[in-house]
Amino acid sequence: MDAELPAGIGHAWAALGAESHLLERVSHGGPPDGLPARSAVLELARATVAVCSLAAAELTAVRTGGPVPRVRVDDGAVATAFLSDRLVGVDGRAATTFAPLSRFWRAADGWVRTHANYPHHRSRLLAALGLPDGAEPDAVADAVAGRRAVDVEDTVYAAGGLAVAVRGTAEWAAHEQGALVAGQPLLTLERIGEAGPTRAWSRISGTPLLPCAGVRVLDLTRVLAGPVATRTLALLGADVLRIDAPHLPESQEAHNDTGMGKRSTTLDLGRGADRRVFEDLLADADVVVTGYRPGALDRFGLSPEALAERRPGLCVAQLSAWGRYGPWHERRGFDSLVQAATGIALLEGSGGGPGALPAQALDHGTGYLLAAAVLRALSERHGARAGGTWLARLALTQTAHWLVHDLTPGPVSGRVAERGHAPERRLVETDSPMGRLRHALPPVAYDGGPANWTRPPGRWGSDPARWLTP
Repeated sequence: MDAELPAGIGHAWAALGAESHLLERVSHGGPPDGLPARSAVLELARATVAVCSLAAAELTAVRTGGPVPRVRVDDGAVATAFLSDRLVGVDGRAATTFAPLSRFWRAADGWVRTHANYPHHRSRLLAALGLPDGAEPDAVADAVAGRRAVDVEDTVYAAGGLAVAVRGTAEWAAHEQGALVAGQPLLTLERIGEAGPTRAWSRISGTPLLPCAGVRVLDLTRVLAGPVATRTLALLGADVLRIDAPHLPESQEAHNDTGMGKRSTTLDLGRGADRRVFEDLLADADVVVTGYRPGALDRFGLSPEALAERRPGLCVAQLSAWGRYGPWHERRGFDSLVQAATGIALLEGSGGGPGALPAQALDHGTGYLLAAAVLRALSERHGARAGGTWLARLALTQTAHWLVHDLTPGPVSGRVAERGHAPERRLVETDSPMGRLRHALPPVAYDGGPANWTRPPGRWGSDPARWLTP
């Protein structure tokens, strides 16, 4: 393992408000060529996994009363985990990462990136372009080719679809939203209310050491960053219950990757009976993680202020694509769209066209940062500063800004011809309700910690809406 710690780890750890001397517990090593790109993708991946692992080790010390376990970060395991959504498979069948209409399109003055993995997003995209619901990619290409990129962006978003004009870094910096992002920290973690510890947790012991044992997490997130965060909390022993609206479609393939260790149910918070079930769950929850557009859940009393008043002592973690500020704060967004808007797609392009990072690195990286923020809040809540209601906020665009402007590409980063590979030893197979499941092992690692999840994902939405233990 290397003795020298990359600067990105220290930057991310400082953003979490943690004690800098704990960085002495971290070491890293392994093959450095798993995520080759022009951007510092491997440094982002390594740093986010490292601080998540260290935050887990810190909470382990809080729960055991012992020293902070040593953290080891293996670059090969990290690279494999950042490709987990592409590597997951059932009975030898690989997952489908992007739908045919989720891609780059040449516009009259540049490029547009669309996202149409969900049926309703596909329908809205086609309707915005004046095309029938069953239109093929050639028809979309023709419709986009005659329009300015920003006109396609505005028209599709107005119709509830997802499209962004591909911008360079300077163009994004001059955009109102981009300028606001530049003034934001990587993340925020703050105490927003006073409260004593909500539940007394017993000390943990044995093997593996699970710092989130007894922690109950309500997971109100969708692909990909939020589910990566809650999947990590499940690895560390939390009882994670994902809740989706029954009318919103979800990909079982995506859930095969991010549902590891968790349970999944559906509740319609607009219905009285389901709302009462949710409130009963909330009354016993320790953590609520949300990944919807800012303000989208406020009508259900799920704003941080309402939660702090109704459930003092809670840890609330909020994730968005574009941030909770500026003209784009209410827009939907995904990793691929953020890459396109912030200049990353052009940085990674070749032959005059845009490209993409070798993984959905903004999603995965933000997911591990989100989990780290929750772990740090739990350490603060049950450590020396006992109590409090805590709020963590992150955005994919803030992670993108960190990648482009604050992280330095390593010697391998400029090599883009060969994309990363995943050694078989970092993939495992297990039986699941869907069949024989192949998946990546978790990259979060510390002395005495878990090496794998205790349960595979189930069928999305099929679990009862209750906690595992009373």
